[in-house]
Amino acid sequence: MPRPLTAAELALLGLLAERPRHGYELEEVIVERGMRDWTEIGFSSIYYVLARLHERGLVDERAAPSARGKPRKVYAPTPAGLRALAEAAEAVLANLVPVPAPLLLGLANQPALPPQRFAAALARRADALADRVAAVQAAADAQSDAPDFVRAIFDFSLGQLMAEQRWLTAYRESLGGKKVTAYDVKKELKNLYAPRNADWALVDVPPLAYLAVDGEGDPNTAQAYREAVEALYSVAYTIKFASKDRPFVVAPLEGLWWADDPSVFVSRDKAAWKWTMLIGLPPWITQEQVQESKNQALAKKKLPAIDRVRLDQLHEGTSAQLLHVGSYDDEAPKLAALHSEYLAAQGLQLNGQHHEIYLSDPRRTEPAKLKTILRQPVKPRE
Repeated sequence: MPRPLTAAELALLGLLAERPRHGYELEEVIVERGMRDWTEIGFSSIYYVLARLHERGLVDERAAPSARGKPRKVYAPTPAGLRALAEAAEAVLANLVPVPAPLLLGLANQPALPPQRFAAALARRADALADRVAAVQAAADAQSDAPDFVRAIFDFSLGQLMAEQRWLTAYRESLGGKKVTAYDVKKELKNLYAPRNADWALVDVPPLAYLAVDGEGDPNTAQAYREAVEALYSVAYTIKFASKDRPFVVAPLEGLWWADDPSVFVSRDKAAWKWTMLIGLPPWITQEQVQESKNQALAKKKLPAIDRVRLDQLHEGTSAQLLHVGSYDDEAPKLAALHSEYLAAQGLQLNGQHHEIYLSDPRRTEPAKLKTILRQPVKPRE
């Protein structure tokens, strides 16, 4: 009977089943997807595992040209490898295997610790969990174009971490620990981030701080847009990671939109759109904190748009706003009604750029259920 695949063999064979890869490319994918959080496979062991798979007839290797001159070995699964992969994947999906949790050993030995040290240890674990959630969320947001099964891995990891966070918070409170509520702009400013009106209505928007990146082009296809969003999330989660004493929830993605010819928003000529993508920040975050977080984010992952991320303040004041439920492309009639009917009826004119706040994740929400706040700063007609 063939020896079962180890976790490392299964992980590498699965990546090779996606497409043939060389060893260094496997390392890059492992890092991008955060696979070392759930597989025991180090960089130095990749080639060792590949050699074992090759010896077992589960992968083939071939030489491929390299930009550095020396050919690289590229690996791909054999038919036998694909069969072994399918059988092993089915088994680990279906079988519930107990996973040792060192935390349980710590809880079992609570009597060995004085209460103060026990509470301090739990506090350190809470900080570590918050850091890990932020890191995994940032990695997930940076993989916006990843296949559904990769998204499922991130969702599962986040679900486990957040479940432990909820348990740990409740347990610490039961021991008399102090509850710290994270700042959440959606709760602090409900009238601006949780409206229910589907028709245009006026709101007063105070000065708010944002991370911002400028660009132009179709948000569905422009590389600059994708890079801007990745950079924003990377810096935002780095700031969150550093703000342990004053926790906060990373705000939703927002965007300011304009064009030389405003009619392109009604015609949906997206290539002509210009934009500033935004993520709101708590009011206590400083320029120095933003710069330090940019430096840290850039050191971890050299995203090209991080240098363009800036701290900005936006004071829109009186604005017309509504909650749009549906596809982004279905916004046009509401925008047309704003310009042709509402502004005239209210004696108002435009006083800033069109603003959208994205409350739904388009990767997980069907278009008909997307929730987007549409906002337009206005002033009395002159």
